[in-house]
Amino acid sequence: MKFYRTPARIYALDSQGALAAEIRFSLTGNKVYCITHTFVDSSLGGQGIASQLVRAAVDQIHAYGGTVTATCSYASQWLARHPDALK
Repeated sequence: MKFYRTPARIYALDSQGALAAEIRFSLTGNKVYCITHTFVDSSLGGQGIASQLVRAAVDQIHAYGGTVTATCSYASQWLARHPDALK
């Protein structure tokens, strides 16, 4: 799946150009970014796309020199399972 990136969003489109998956994050403090929303269309469930989105967001945030927090429940659980991603 191809991901498109903006400064605060990573997303994918389906073959019709409709939103298939996305993750949103915002700068909340001094180089602290909060993942606020993760969405994957139900037709893509079970393929690990949400995990790929969180990993991509973490990598992008780290490329900005930032640290990661999350209010999104999925991203919070993912970060708890991958504490190395917080470094």
